[in-house]
Amino acid sequence: MKIDGRSLGKVLGAPDNWRFVLLHGDDTGLIREYATTLVRTAAGSLDDPFRVSVLAREDQSRLEEEATALSLDGGRRVVWVREAGDGLAAAMTAILDGPAGSLVVMEAGSLPARGKLRKLAESRTDSASIGCYPEEGRALEGSVRRMFEERKVRVTSEALGWLATHLGSDRAGVRNEIEKLALYAGEGGELALEDVQLCMGDSGAASVEDAVFLATEGDREGTDLALERALSEGANPVAVARVLLNHIGRLRRVQAQIAGGQSRPDALKTLRPPVFFRKQTAFNRALDLWPLDALNDLARRTQAFELSCKQTGAMDLLLCRRHLAGIAAMAAGRRRRGHR
Repeated sequence: MKIDGRSLGKVLGAPDNWRFVLLHGDDTGLIREYATTLVRTAAGSLDDPFRVSVLAREDQSRLEEEATALSLDGGRRVVWVREAGDGLAAAMTAILDGPAGSLVVMEAGSLPARGKLRKLAESRTDSASIGCYPEEGRALEGSVRRMFEERKVRVTSEALGWLATHLGSDRAGVRNEIEKLALYAGEGGELALEDVQLCMGDSGAASVEDAVFLATEGDREGTDLALERALSEGANPVAVARVLLNHIGRLRRVQAQIAGGQSRPDALKTLRPPVFFRKQTAFNRALDLWPLDALNDLARRTQAFELSCKQTGAMDLLLCRRHLAGIAAMAAGRRRRGHR
């Protein structure tokens, strides 16, 4: 069966109802999180040698042997397969057609919709196919809120909104940041916008924001350095696009208020959350260089860049570097010509 977000709890919370669960997609952190939840719920532990068999790529020839083995303590066995591919479809079909009672949990990367493993998992009522892709927008906000609730930490709406636009897209990276913030707040504590900005000041998310701000103020060398740092720390080009679109949107909002007759200081006060004090100078430099019509055009270009990154086979890293370098070059040109 193909499982969507609304039905996810039926699988993760009740693994005894399934014989085969296939986890596939681009978000390796989310895949590992779901696999860990399934194995722990089904077997009671991740490292019980009598109940859990972990098969790396080099061990996958033993899949049928492990799936048909009996548990020595009478409980249900779990076979946890890493780096799975369509080459395992024949063995998995034989297992499902036989009497084996083990649960097989497979972690795979991106699989084609017509691939053998996905077709097998989606065509059977005793099997589940779960796509794991980077969360965005409200979906990401909801996940972040739940992670804080699990740790008995409150977070303000401003802080939550800021986090949703600055966290990376990989689930493991998101969870690591939440762990750090929850430790800072302490059980029963509350995180405000200033707290999360302070705690994430040296993170990969901050590197993305640095690259975006430097690009719009025309610092080409600084943009390159900040972007490479962000990418080396696991930032995703789509996440870079989202941070950039958020920054452009805030610049557009201020320029529109100014065009309507407000002073710049008053227009800046309308932003929620407000511009972080360490970024105020860079934000004002960008306002000097980008009038509203140029920002509208830049937003359209950035949306096209994000869409290109999401296309199958796209050279997203190259597109990302080229897009930010182009913005920095345009801003530098505007500064030289004395344009806003």
